[in-house]
Amino acid sequence: MNDTMLREAMERFARVCAQVDVHGMMVSVGGETRARVYWEPFREGQPHRMYSVSKTMTALAIGLLVGDGLISLDAPITGYFPEYVTPRTDPRLLRLTLRDMLRMATCYTKTTYREGVDENWAETFFTAVPSHEPGTCFHYDTSCSQVLAALVAKKSGEQVIDFLNRRLFGPLGLRDERYWLRDPSGCCQGGTGLCMSLRDMHRVALMVMRGGEGLVDAGFIAEMTRCQIDTGIRGMTEEERQGYGWQMWRHRGGWWMYGMGGQIAACWPEKQVLLCTIADTRLYPQGIHQIFQAFEELVLPLLDEGSPDLGSWTVPPERTPLAPDDPRRHGHFGPYAFAENPLGLRSLTLEGETLRYENARGLCEVPLALEARQETGWPGWPGVPALVRGWWLAEDVLLVRCNAIGDAPCGFEMRLCLRDGCVTVQCRRSNDPVTVGYDGVASGYRCGEGRHAE
Repeated sequence: MNDTMLREAMERFARVCAQVDVHGMMVSVGGETRARVYWEPFREGQPHRMYSVSKTMTALAIGLLVGDGLISLDAPITGYFPEYVTPRTDPRLLRLTLRDMLRMATCYTKTTYREGVDENWAETFFTAVPSHEPGTCFHYDTSCSQVLAALVAKKSGEQVIDFLNRRLFGPLGLRDERYWLRDPSGCCQGGTGLCMSLRDMHRVALMVMRGGEGLVDAGFIAEMTRCQIDTGIRGMTEEERQGYGWQMWRHRGGWWMYGMGGQIAACWPEKQVLLCTIADTRLYPQGIHQIFQAFEELVLPLLDEGSPDLGSWTVPPERTPLAPDDPRRHGHFGPYAFAENPLGLRSLTLEGETLRYENARGLCEVPLALEARQETGWPGWPGVPALVRGWWLAEDVLLVRCNAIGDAPCGFEMRLCLRDGCVTVQCRRSNDPVTVGYDGVASGYRCGEGRHAE
């Protein structure tokens, strides 16, 4: 093995990761770490929202209960929640088994609870109207995972995070901070709420790759990671069309835990290779595919048990080649006024490296951080930490990127074209309550020039 070739391949792969906003990445062979990379200010041991990787962790808790003989995969799910069964309960729901719950073959085509509206998310699963016969087709349903988390709490007497801390995370030696967001009723969000570190996610994935390590039944792990149902008609990317196991996806070379935005623990069992990432790729529709494609083309062919340990490194924030005396660094643009528009903008001013605008959230001030990404607060949302980066794409075009880095990684991009007394603002966002209002286009005009949008 040419060590230089592998290092160069890993560096090229890291550049692809940076382009789709990966925050951290680990690669291991046979359980031995070969590379660990973080993009500042993300650091080792820091908890990160795992989104739907939570589903896999919840399924592992179900596997422990199955091993304890407390639940049966072929039992109807309603049998464990008789309090929600009435004479009007749809017969299709009564035929839904725990096994079909694990493989997302429920009788619904979408998640039944409404975040911000419903109190008990699991209960909505039993009161919604089914759309089809269970066990017949795959539909991604996060309320299904919520019911599984509620089942863990009911049968173990502990919330799923406490149960896993005692039965799995503790015995595996996980020591980093972790927590699990709850629904309004106090139940862990079984399909989306786990926050844990990259290296701890990697350690759990390693346990799965090793067949449970005596902690989770090997037979359950084998069934969990194999294809249980086809996803071809539902998958958005090539990787999502390779089938689904038990709260676990398949890819062409193996299995993967997959959370929205690029939370990935992907295994190639034949080579005993694990790739784990934390990220926010949602502004890049093909971001997940780009990560897989680059890894499989650049790095995977070079990995074997003799691969060298490339160590750990941190990638500093990218820099903008803007001269200290560049007039854009110190210039004043605006104020601009807006008529009614999709972004809800009322005014906007650019003063040097500070962008100020008023929208539905009030007056927002954004430091552009032209030299490097800066940690600050989310515009208009006190208490939400964010990373901000601004750079000039052309003489009169400024791009601003803002990423939330707290419990819900998300972001928006804002492109400003400043020309002839006019600013045109174009925004796109990843879906989250804090990004509402950052999707669309609006033009504003310099105050006092007599021009405006009708």
